[in-house]
Amino acid sequence: MGVLSVRIGARSSRLSQAQTAIVSGLLKKSFGDVLALEFVPVKTLGDRVPPAKRSSGLAGEKGAFTGDIEALLLDGRIDIAIHSMKDLTSDLTEGLAIGATPRRSDPRDALVTGKGGTIETLPTHARVGTSSLRRKAQLLKMRRDLEVVELHGNVDTRLRKLLAGDARDLDAIVLAVAGLERIGEAARISQRFSIDEMVPAAGQGIIAVQMRKGDRDIAKVLAKIDDEVTGLESRCERAFAQRLGVDCNVPVGGCARVSGVNIRMVGMLAKEDGSEFRRKKVAGPRSEAAELGKKLADELLSGAPAHREDAS
Repeated sequence: MGVLSVRIGARSSRLSQAQTAIVSGLLKKSFGDVLALEFVPVKTLGDRVPPAKRSSGLAGEKGAFTGDIEALLLDGRIDIAIHSMKDLTSDLTEGLAIGATPRRSDPRDALVTGKGGTIETLPTHARVGTSSLRRKAQLLKMRRDLEVVELHGNVDTRLRKLLAGDARDLDAIVLAVAGLERIGEAARISQRFSIDEMVPAAGQGIIAVQMRKGDRDIAKVLAKIDDEVTGLESRCERAFAQRLGVDCNVPVGGCARVSGVNIRMVGMLAKEDGSEFRRKKVAGPRSEAAELGKKLADELLSGAPAHREDAS
């Protein structure tokens, strides 16, 4: 076939550009000069609303960083869209589909202090910055004395506020390991939380490559960069989130990991202050990924016992 031109829509933030470079690199490796790639930067609602005003919820809602890009995709002005999977709504926008999920990066959360140390060694009443209610609830579950400070902005902005000391002397912030690694800031990490210590957001560490439904040419292209294991984990986590029917304003997390023929998932649900904390696990055949995600959501909501983790 001749050269196929592919217009890639994504945010122009440092992290989004890094994710775009990952996808572009995979496509070039698979197709070489057969593909002509064009990057189309998009300024989303989440980018347009100043960080200081995001506490109102406007830019904290699911879709704030994806809706404008999806509109261009639906209009045919771009051919694929690149998102952080955790930014996508649990119900996909009508007319669109996830065409590929490249291999997942580390899904865990990280503590960044600027001075080293762990959550245990932070001073009494330490100030920890995060915009995530999920992280806030789990931080307070670990240490009730912490003062969790609302902190918005992209990864670069939050790092600057910590290191420059201009956010009322923050002692630490919590960010996704994957984001820090992708922008070359992994050396800043003071502690990597285990998935059980701080349950990640559904989709954390996964890049979602979105396309229009029925676009067969693009579907064939994206099939070459799709990772089966990542797709299974994503399916489990998205089914979990969809079943719960929650958004960014509820402290909830869920992370699935494939191991051989099985898939295991841990989920959490709590109040913002860390009270009424529930954490459960399920396991089963990887062929039942979506069903397991739904079951875990039901068990968190009902308080029923979790399935055995050694299920086969």
